[in-house]
Amino acid sequence: MNISDLKIGQGKADIEAVVKSLDAVRSFNKFGKDLRVANALIEDDSGSIKLTLWNDEIEKVKVGDKIKITNGFVNEFNGEKQLTAGKFGKLEVLGKGEKAKDEDIEINEGEISEEEVVDY
Repeated sequence: MNISDLKIGQGKADIEAVVKSLDAVRSFNKFGKDLRVANALIEDDSGSIKLTLWNDEIEKVKVGDKIKITNGFVNEFNGEKQLTAGKFGKLEVLGKGEKAKDEDIEINEGEISEEEVVDY
């Protein structure tokens, strides 16, 4: 399956792509649980999509890595299509990217939405 084929609300999404950039990690507490989230931009030959990484997934991937999402889910947040492995999916690193120079790595500032934060 290609990124360009993904539709909002779609489950069972199987994608292989390369991590192009990583946003800053955001931490928050929701329902008494400390959670961490970060977004990555992934790309294949057909296009790109934002990948939402949760907790332990964040440390698995680096810019340049080739990854595989199995049984992922496509949703929409703030009008933007996003992919996540979710509760029932799996994220695998198929190949490590070449060690990038600092100037080759794009790190974007992250924002925490009000929906994500409970009593700061």
